[in-house]
Amino acid sequence: MIASLAWALVVVIAVALVAHGLGWLAARGLRRWARRTKHALDDEIVHDLAGPLRWVLPVVSLPLTLPLVPLPEHVADPLQHAALVLVIITAGWVALRTLRTVERIIAARYASGGEDLHARRVHTQVRAFRNIAAFLVVLLTLAFALMTFPQVRQVGAGLLASAGVAGIVVGFAAQRSIATVVAGVQLALAQPIRIDDVVVIDGYWGRVEEITLTYVVIRIWDERRLIVPVTRIMEAPFESWTRSSAQLLGTVELLLDLRADVEPLRAELTTILQTTPQWDGRAAVVQVTELRDHGKVVRVLVSAQESGPLFELRCVVRERLVAFIAEHQPEALLRHRAELAWDPAYDQRSARPAPEEGEA
Repeated sequence: MIASLAWALVVVIAVALVAHGLGWLAARGLRRWARRTKHALDDEIVHDLAGPLRWVLPVVSLPLTLPLVPLPEHVADPLQHAALVLVIITAGWVALRTLRTVERIIAARYASGGEDLHARRVHTQVRAFRNIAAFLVVLLTLAFALMTFPQVRQVGAGLLASAGVAGIVVGFAAQRSIATVVAGVQLALAQPIRIDDVVVIDGYWGRVEEITLTYVVIRIWDERRLIVPVTRIMEAPFESWTRSSAQLLGTVELLLDLRADVEPLRAELTTILQTTPQWDGRAAVVQVTELRDHGKVVRVLVSAQESGPLFELRCVVRERLVAFIAEHQPEALLRHRAELAWDPAYDQRSARPAPEEGEA
């Protein structure tokens, strides 16, 4: 009895090791083939599939080898069941790796960029549907693995009669979770935002870094991350600076004296923009947009291809215009004026009386 069990164990282990060796050789051969190609994408694909390839063959060999070795029924049945569960889990693992590989292939074909709206749209759809598919794969893997246990199947059959009531209860309990998942699917289909979009949400400016079924990650300008639920994206307004184009207009406001001459500022702005690479040549306007009690508001309108260069352009224009005004038009700087009126009565009250005779 013990000898037969030991012999069966040796056979099963030997077959598993041989299968593992074959998988290792296959993975190594694929790696060498990928290194010889000019595309780096082949290396990433082989890297994703090398791990599952090394373990798929040993796992599949277990349920095929166990019936061929002499084992008692009370030992063979649990081993066969464990091998079946292991095959299901491995299949789910391979499916998850395959989904990631498909995402990388599509991402390499459509390089994401600020101006390539179609590429960003494809990236967003692929990322969202990859998350949905991964969720379904994990759910199905666990379901198939649990269904191999007779006790679970019996419990499922017993609960089937009360499935209607239980479904209503679970539906009310998971209402927010279901609504979040539905909002995530709607976000993937409608695409109010996309990967690499520049958005302003609740006063935070940043780029969309990741989109999942339940939340969106915004990379803020100072490298922080803002986690926003997808329901917030679908239900509340927000600013999108790259919805149809990344091109933007920006303003620089100067508060100057009422006597300031605007025409030299227009000439100086042209000089500044011609030497600034961030300017895209679309807009260069200097206008007096508002009058206030002590001065006037001069608005400078400029344009750039993206939000980052626009911010740098506004800073350059503001610094150089202020320096130009201080050097060539110091009288244009804002001044506060006061008028002093002469009051004869005040002079009479404050005048000193004439000294009497005998006083020094």
